[in-house]
Amino acid sequence: MTTPNPAPVPPPCISKPSDPKPSFTGATAAPVSPRGLLSDAQFNGVMHTVLDNNRGMAPDMASRIVVEALKFVITAATFPTVPIAPTREVDEGWHALILHTHLYETLAGRLGRFVHHFPERPDTSRYDPDVMTRTIALIEQAGHTPDADLWTSPDKPLVSVAANCNHTPMPGGCGPINPGNCATHGGGGDGE
Repeated sequence: MTTPNPAPVPPPCISKPSDPKPSFTGATAAPVSPRGLLSDAQFNGVMHTVLDNNRGMAPDMASRIVVEALKFVITAATFPTVPIAPTREVDEGWHALILHTHLYETLAGRLGRFVHHFPERPDTSRYDPDVMTRTIALIEQAGHTPDADLWTSPDKPLVSVAANCNHTPMPGGCGPINPGNCATHGGGGDGE
């Protein structure tokens, strides 16, 4: 008798004891400069990852994408229980940050929280303009000015990017965007 293969279980979205602990909370922390979080060499390495994945992209656009990804990660770490999501352009920068694993781990330590990434296959029907509005507002509340051209709806992208996932945030920050403090996992993603 054979048993059917069980459905893959998404990774739990709970911090491990070894995960960095929060050192600040949203409104009480001084704004962290996104660009100042990385050395020039680190920033250029991440920017070149974006360029390598997006042949023909101008370096200034790749730089803008990385800066917005840093703002997004700062915001997700600052407001860990509020469901937010990046645009595909910003997600491209986030992917590049994650690929630099040591840098991303160090960044999490500086921010006091590890922001996990749980991708979903693209589906424009899941786009929620309220989530985008909330994300932009929280970036501003974290002390940063969003690059409005990179925070648009999926049908109005500024630039085409290789990132091929999108995110549906869930209450409590659990799901595709998970700052690492949920007690249970509500679904979505393959744990990239």
